[in-house]
Amino acid sequence: MKRNLLILFLSIFTLLLVACSGDDQAASGTNGTDSNGGAASDDEVIKLSYAFFAPAGTFPAVQMEEWKERLEERTDGKVEVELFPGGTLLTAENMYDGVASGTADIGLNSTSYEPGRFPLLEISDMPSNYSDAVVASKVVSDLIEKYPPEAFEDYKIITSFATEPMYIQSKEPITSLDEMKGKQLRIGGAVAPVLEEMGAAPVGMSQAEVPEALQTGIVDGYVSSREILKDTSLAEMVDYVTDYPLVINTFVAVMTKEKWDSLPEDVQEVIEELKDEMTLFAAEYLDEHVQESMDWSQEEHGLEVVELEGGEAEKWEELLSAYQEEKAKELDEEGLPGTEYLNDLRELVEKYNAE
Repeated sequence: MKRNLLILFLSIFTLLLVACSGDDQAASGTNGTDSNGGAASDDEVIKLSYAFFAPAGTFPAVQMEEWKERLEERTDGKVEVELFPGGTLLTAENMYDGVASGTADIGLNSTSYEPGRFPLLEISDMPSNYSDAVVASKVVSDLIEKYPPEAFEDYKIITSFATEPMYIQSKEPITSLDEMKGKQLRIGGAVAPVLEEMGAAPVGMSQAEVPEALQTGIVDGYVSSREILKDTSLAEMVDYVTDYPLVINTFVAVMTKEKWDSLPEDVQEVIEELKDEMTLFAAEYLDEHVQESMDWSQEEHGLEVVELEGGEAEKWEELLSAYQEEKAKELDEEGLPGTEYLNDLRELVEKYNAE
């Protein structure tokens, strides 16, 4: 009798434990998956890692910080973003591949740093009479929307933007094609052939190596957007900026489609809202920052802006325009819409320059 009562007691106790466990699960709202691939609650915070190769103070990294703040605020803390600027998680050389492998959830890179991977974007990175970063960013964003890069087939584009046109910044004045000949100038990957076409000797190196290269005479200068004069104190090392807009750098932030599909619909909606917002934010921030940088460089370090000599601007434009058209035709022969892309590019530049 006692044995039967004991068995009955243990059975009731076990049932109560199971019931309580089920109530606990229900109360926590278990749903979806957690970070280990198991069940996750509805109120569990979604954590995203966001990587970039350049330091936190640079304008693309400032865009990252702004994107993080807006996303976290608009999702009421449902999403938390951890930023990894300065190549602390992924570098320019492995950014997009690192996102594909899951090292980071989101990666921001310059497509110019991967020559050959984004052939159409190389056309719009060439000198195209962009007036500033806002125009360049709007044009590039529209072109990416109409001509999605094949290399991003398995990615979701989070946002895109561009630098202002880059300028030659050098130790000695460069005001003609003759003065360009043989000059050792640092420039980023895919747009290096532009300098070769102009007679210069492009040098491939990271931006972090430029100060030492200037000091040791390895380079005579570099081609970059002008905020860098203040951001990295290069105004202390170069004396001249040639007043002619050259190439741009295009930046694209992506996550894998698999990661995108795993996000709740309300989070996806906020990220979509931010896509165009951040294009404009990054561009406007850069244009304002460039003006600050130029004022500081001229007032504090005597930086001099030099104009092209008589007739040189026309020579540069004719040379560079013909080169761009030649590259577009080469893409046509490879089965890509090179000339169509270039025509759209020129129409968009005219449209946004006029706004």
